[in-house]
Amino acid sequence: MFDYLQIVPLFTAFFVALILLIVMTPLAHQFGLVDQPSYRKRHAGMVPLTGGVAIFMAVLVASVVTDVWMKNNPLFFTASAFIVLLGMLDDRFQLSAKGRLMCQFGVAAIMAWSAQNYITSLGDIFGFGDTYLGLSGYFFTIVCVVGVINAFNMIDGIDGLAGGMSLIVLLTVVGILVATGNGAAIMEPLIIVAAIVPFLAFNLSWKGFKGNKIFMGDAGSMFVGLTIVWLLVDHTQGASAAFRPITAVWLIGLPLMDMAAIMYRRARKGQSVLRPDRKHLHNIFMRAGLSSRQALIAILLLGMCYCAVGILGEVYQVPEYIMFWSFIALLFGYSFVIQNIWKLIRKTKRFLS
Repeated sequence: MFDYLQIVPLFTAFFVALILLIVMTPLAHQFGLVDQPSYRKRHAGMVPLTGGVAIFMAVLVASVVTDVWMKNNPLFFTASAFIVLLGMLDDRFQLSAKGRLMCQFGVAAIMAWSAQNYITSLGDIFGFGDTYLGLSGYFFTIVCVVGVINAFNMIDGIDGLAGGMSLIVLLTVVGILVATGNGAAIMEPLIIVAAIVPFLAFNLSWKGFKGNKIFMGDAGSMFVGLTIVWLLVDHTQGASAAFRPITAVWLIGLPLMDMAAIMYRRARKGQSVLRPDRKHLHNIFMRAGLSSRQALIAILLLGMCYCAVGILGEVYQVPEYIMFWSFIALLFGYSFVIQNIWKLIRKTKRFLS
């Protein structure tokens, strides 16, 4: 059970996020930080994009006031402040994809170079012993960080998806940390969870929160992406690693695969891989006849399955090379299905009729 001092940071993050979500709504309209309907965004009216800012500020306040995280990781909040600012500017002014990408590389460099939180080993993913990266680990980490940030940014397409997926990953990390005897480190992911919950209440219009729709915005989706990759690298590297690198890959497997499939499809068509469209996983589910809420539930359940594979692989110490090649095989299978989904649906309908 948590004692009093352990509960305080969580309540602080929760209530600060709740208050900020309410206070920032009129400010969002005043400064133009709102999401307007378009051919890609089919919602009603102008919705505030302040969810991510509120989540970040709540985590920062809770960490400073309770001295849980800030004293150990000031560079995390430095990198986070930059990514949130970048997201806010993108939400407001629609920055170019290349400019946004360059800024993301800068943020990733803060994590890898300045904070020295980088990938030194991939584990035994090829079956020939641990794969150590040496100095190349800095550059590999930067690429991975940018990839995860964009994976969570891309998956943020319907109410509750980015926030819900983040909760699943973060709570899974908490469970693994507890199971591996690293319970002292669970407060960091739990603070993020506590800050996300009130946002989801507004975003999904839970009872008592209806009529105050708020979106996470690019600031929020990129912040949670950065937070998750920061925690995953932190807990999979070094002598005191809590779990294996390949387990971390499975935990965020669905956002990664969705991003990879989307970028491959765009590249094959000669389009920019960063060009937005309406062909994400949630779009496919909804075009197949599911409602937004049904698509959300289906995708979150799928995300839980990926996390379950990671957990089982860690618990039963399935060889890392088996976990790795299984992931690669699933990635190719996922990409094939996504590229040919409508052909498969038509064939299935003809077969059943």
